Amino acid sequence: MTAVQELQKYQVVVGMEVHAQLLTRTKMFCRCSTDYQGAPPNTHTCPTCLGLPGAMPVINRAAVEATIKTGLALNCRIAETAVFARKNYHYPDLPKGYQISQYELPLCVDGWIEVDLPDGSSKRIRIRRAHLEEDTGKNVHDGGYTLVDLNRAGMPLLEIVTEADITSPEEAYAFLTKLRTILRYLGVNSGDMEKGAMRCEPNISVRTAEQAARGEYGTKVEVKNLNSFRSVRSAIAYEQIRQARVLEDGGSVKQVNMGWDENAQRTVLQRSKESSEDYRYFPEPDLPPLVVMQPWIDAIRATLPELPDVRRARYEANWGVRRIDADILTSEIQVAEFFEQAVAAYATTVGTGDDKPQRVANWITGELFRLIYAAGDAQDLRQLADLPIRPAQLAALLRLVDEKTINLNTAKKVLEMMAEKGEDPDVIVERQGWALVSDTSVIDAAIQAILDANPDELNRFRSGEEKVFGFFMGQTMRATKGQGDPQMVKQRLQDLLKGE
Repeated sequence: MTAVQELQKYQVVVGMEVHAQLLTRTKMFCRCSTDYQGAPPNTHTCPTCLGLPGAMPVINRAAVEATIKTGLALNCRIAETAVFARKNYHYPDLPKGYQISQYELPLCVDGWIEVDLPDGSSKRIRIRRAHLEEDTGKNVHDGGYTLVDLNRAGMPLLEIVTEADITSPEEAYAFLTKLRTILRYLGVNSGDMEKGAMRCEPNISVRTAEQAARGEYGTKVEVKNLNSFRSVRSAIAYEQIRQARVLEDGGSVKQVNMGWDENAQRTVLQRSKESSEDYRYFPEPDLPPLVVMQPWIDAIRATLPELPDVRRARYEANWGVRRIDADILTSEIQVAEFFEQAVAAYATTVGTGDDKPQRVANWITGELFRLIYAAGDAQDLRQLADLPIRPAQLAALLRLVDEKTINLNTAKKVLEMMAEKGEDPDVIVERQGWALVSDTSVIDAAIQAILDANPDELNRFRSGEEKVFGFFMGQTMRATKGQGDPQMVKQRLQDLLKGE
């Protein structure tokens, strides 16, 4: 049986676990700084995050508020009472021998995200829970030794767990992309997966159509600590085939934890998977239950920004922006804010029609993104905020085109120079002498010189070979160094060719 036949026989089912570090100034249960990236090992630690005897945890209010804000954005119900629990297991990166997490009474439950799929359809992925916990340290393998860096231990970590609603690698990718966008809009997580700020763990199983009809699931395999959406998509696709082949060969899928080998593009066995009983959860005795009052929830809800789906719909309905462009513009909040500020500045222009937002969108998704991609990082559109071009300057550039001070090709060159030093477009145009030539006497002189130099082509045109017109048009634009107003050049050329 081929891989294609195996995939047709078995349906993949995925539940996703996402761990997102929260953007707070201090750790979850102590006052150690969270700005540990690049710091020497074990320099951002204290007795609490080191798990020393007698050290007492204190709940980070900012982390709780960030979790509630995320829960609201994910359409979750916020629990009136949440309880921290001890999750017991023994690894070198967990100095206490247990992790403070939430188990039976999490902070956020029963939410959902609507995701857009490549075929144009949409699907609702249910969120089972979103809860707070502390991060572990980091093991560093060096030759025959394993070193432990506890700078990360105690970082506030938001764990988001979905129901088993994902049924393809593409759906998983769409879900994670949408989730990261929401977290960035909220300002609670950077989404920088290469820095470990967001880690994904898909739970993958396969089942037959008959099992699906009975509401049955296969044995799930968890792939641990994936740090890119591409790896998640690849791991699901690989496991889908691997598990199907195991079953086709008469074997059974084992409930295990797997890692992902990026070089070999395959999953590798790590260890047998623990169950909740293995962790021996019990309420954390050093922390009181977390009681969340409705006025607190309402105050946090009032701080929610306009989320990407709502913003995208507004761009389409109110501004006539194409869906494909609205999707891109709302994919990062920095891009959306730049776009809106540029539209607001451009709206003061008189006489350019009602397509201003779409014209701004074209320049952002076209020329500005091209400059970002040329810098070597085509994946992070947040770099738009780092360009020295401000929204009002882009609007001023478009105004120069509208006023026929410069043409489109010149405008693109001006934009590239704006990206170097952040200069205003009119300053660049004046210094470079790039303004369009609209003086008819100058254009007429250039045309007459070309006609005098090309009598054979002139005779061919006047004999009916109208295609020669393109030759004269190109020669005139070249003679004016590309700065002749194309519409005026065309009109004067038509008149002079006819002898008017």
